[in-house]
Amino acid sequence: MIKNICCIGAGYVGGPTMAVIALKCPDIKVNVVDLNEARIDAWNDENLDNLPIYEPGLAEVVGQCRGENLFFSTDVNNAIAEADAVFISVNTPTKTYGVGKGQAADLKYIELCARQIASVAKTPKIVIEKSTLPVRTAEAISNILKNTGNGVEFQILSNPEFLAEGTAVQDLLNPDRVLIGGEETEEGKKAAQALVDVYKNWVEPEKILTTNVWSSELSKLTANAFLAQRVSSINALSELCEVTGADVNEVSKAIGTDSRIGSKFLKSSVGFGGSCFQKDILNLVYIAKSYGLSQVADYWEQVIILNDHQKKRFAMNIVKTLFNTVSGKDIAILGWAFKKDTNDTRESAAIYVADELLNERACVKIYDPKVKEHQMFSDLDYLKTRTTEENRSLVTVSLDPYEACKDVHAIAVLTEWDEFKDYDWQKIYDNMKKPAFVFDGRALLDQEQLAEIGFVTYKIGKG
Repeated sequence: MIKNICCIGAGYVGGPTMAVIALKCPDIKVNVVDLNEARIDAWNDENLDNLPIYEPGLAEVVGQCRGENLFFSTDVNNAIAEADAVFISVNTPTKTYGVGKGQAADLKYIELCARQIASVAKTPKIVIEKSTLPVRTAEAISNILKNTGNGVEFQILSNPEFLAEGTAVQDLLNPDRVLIGGEETEEGKKAAQALVDVYKNWVEPEKILTTNVWSSELSKLTANAFLAQRVSSINALSELCEVTGADVNEVSKAIGTDSRIGSKFLKSSVGFGGSCFQKDILNLVYIAKSYGLSQVADYWEQVIILNDHQKKRFAMNIVKTLFNTVSGKDIAILGWAFKKDTNDTRESAAIYVADELLNERACVKIYDPKVKEHQMFSDLDYLKTRTTEENRSLVTVSLDPYEACKDVHAIAVLTEWDEFKDYDWQKIYDNMKKPAFVFDGRALLDQEQLAEIGFVTYKIGKG
C-alpha cells in the first residue's frame, strides 16, 4: 500500500499531477521535490497567483492541499528516503549533442534521478516513470537501481501522462484513461496494483489500463505522434485550400462528421507547439532509425517538416501581403504561449513566426496574458538568430493589448486566448496604420466582422 509519495520534478507534469493526487488521496503524503530553489519557492508562495505554472483550477487545488498532505521542497534525499513510491517527472529534452543529436531523448536527468534513488533508498521502493521516455528506458533504470544501490528491492512502473496544457487539472480529475505498465512478475503485478489502488480513489476502474512496461512507454510516444499527425495533415490541406478556393473549415467539418475520423485535432492553424509533440515524434523517428526502419522514420519525420513549413509559410504570407516588405514596419503579435490557458512557450509557433519577421527587420510588438517579458526574450535569444541587443532593439513587450496594437501595420493572432475575441476591434482598427491587416493564425476571430470594420484579413486555409 502506498502511503508516502515522492515526485522528483516540480514542472508542468509533476506539480499538477501530485496536487490532484494529494487532493483525491488525503491519507497519502505527497512530497514534490526539485533542485531548482526558485521554482520551489514559487510553489510555496503565499500568493497563489505566483505559482510557477499557470493552469485553470491549479491554484485552488494547491491552496486546498498545500501544508496538509502536499509539500514542496528541495530536500530530495529525505523525500526519497521516506517514500513508498517515487515518481520521476524530470525533463527529457531532445539531445543537442552526440549520437542521436536533434532526435533522440536526452536521458541524463533520468539517469541522475535513478542514481540518486539508488544511493539514498534503504527500504523497498516502487519507482514510477512519469516523464515521456523512449521504449525500454525502464530497463536502464532497473539496471542502475539494481547495480548501484544498497541491495534494496525496486519495482519499476511506467505511468505516462496524457495531459493537455490548459486543461491539465480537468484531464487529471476526469482522465480518458490511466495507463500503468509493470513487469509481468508476481512482484511487478503487486506494484502495479498498488498504483492502481491510488488512482481508484477517483478514477473508474474500467479507465485504469495495465500493460507491460514496454507497451506503456511506447503508447505515450504514439499518442502524441498520432495527434500531431492530424494537425500536420489538416495544415497540409489548408495550403491546398488556399490555392484552389476551398475553405479548410468546411473541409474539416465535412470529414470530422465521419465517425471513423472524428472532429478533434482537425482545426487548421499556424502549427502545433508545446513540449511534447515535436520531441516525441523526433524520439519515435530516432527509435525507428535505430532499428533500421528508414521508411517508418521518414514517414513520421515528415509530420515535423510540414509543421515547420506551416509556420514559415504563415510568416512569409505576412511579408507578401504587406507589399513584399516588412522592414521598418510595426507588427503586433497577440499571444506568445503555444496554446491558451498556459504560460508554457516551449516550441510555440509565435517564437518562429516572430523570428522570421525579425529576420526581415520588422519591429515586433508582443502581448500575452500570462507569459512574462523575460521569457519572451529568452525564447528569441535561444534561437541565436540575432544578438541579444538586436532582439531588444526590434522587440517591444506590452502589458496592454491595445498599446501593443497601436500604430502597427498588422496584427498576427498566434495563440487562441479567449479574451482576444472580446476586444474592441473597432478601437484597435482606429489606432492602426492603414491599410490595417489581421493575420489569424488560430481561426479565432470573426472574419466577416473584421472585414466590416475595414480590416484586410488573412485566415489560414481559405481561398
